Amino acid sequence: MKIGIIGYGSMGRMLLRKFSSNRKIAREDLFIANRTPEKVSKAEDIAVICNNKDLAADSDIVFVCVRPSDMRAVLSEISSSLKDDALLVTLNGSITFDMIRKIADHKTAKVIPSLTAEIDRSQTIVCYNDLVSDNDKAVLRDLLSSIGEVIELPENEVGMGSELVSCMPGFIASIFDVICTSAGKHTSIPQDQIVKMVLNTMSATGDLMLRENMTFDDVVARVATKGGITEEGTKVIYEMFPEASDEMFSKTLAKRKLTAEKASESFNSL
Repeated sequence: MKIGIIGYGSMGRMLLRKFSSNRKIAREDLFIANRTPEKVSKAEDIAVICNNKDLAADSDIVFVCVRPSDMRAVLSEISSSLKDDALLVTLNGSITFDMIRKIADHKTAKVIPSLTAEIDRSQTIVCYNDLVSDNDKAVLRDLLSSIGEVIELPENEVGMGSELVSCMPGFIASIFDVICTSAGKHTSIPQDQIVKMVLNTMSATGDLMLRENMTFDDVVARVATKGGITEEGTKVIYEMFPEASDEMFSKTLAKRKLTAEKASESFNSL
């Protein structure tokens, strides 16, 4: 099986490295193309560097890892070169299957990995158009399992799915940055040590909950004894944070909708 990756940004670079190391795909079966060829020169030891059309013609699975504004141009360039039985995979939730089909009437999947793929713990969102076979799905799922868990969702839920797994590392980092900064105002413990303590506790809490099938309420009940110190803190969070959380999703989903509308305008001008 030959795999091609168009785009050498954060996700394209990560997929190339992971497919090469985790799946042990041979150099001659792994292709990479980028608008600026010089940027991919460091990858020549693990992949064949080529142009978009040659990559599309030689690959059984083609990952398109470019910005929404560049998607139309790339799809137009490669559509006539794709193998009839190749699987086209886009890494952008804003570009719908209907948009893609206007340019490339081909079996297509959308894939949204998470930053945590860097440690092989991504929860990767995937959805398919109606041309994708069960065998295609199994092959892609097996390939993506090398970077973590694969979660199949309908296309209309990919946006929220992306918020929960792809955007969430940024949300979590922001939340705990605020917590660590606040903690630093009340202690002489060095900030780097505060961060390490909180991150290790956060990671261990998540692992504990998954391993023991605990709910958030279970953890709160175990730690926040009635009338105790922890209960005072959890009360503040439950009273004040819901408004911030609702506003966060309101803003991000509105931005996602605007991005999709701009992409639609581009594709509708065909």
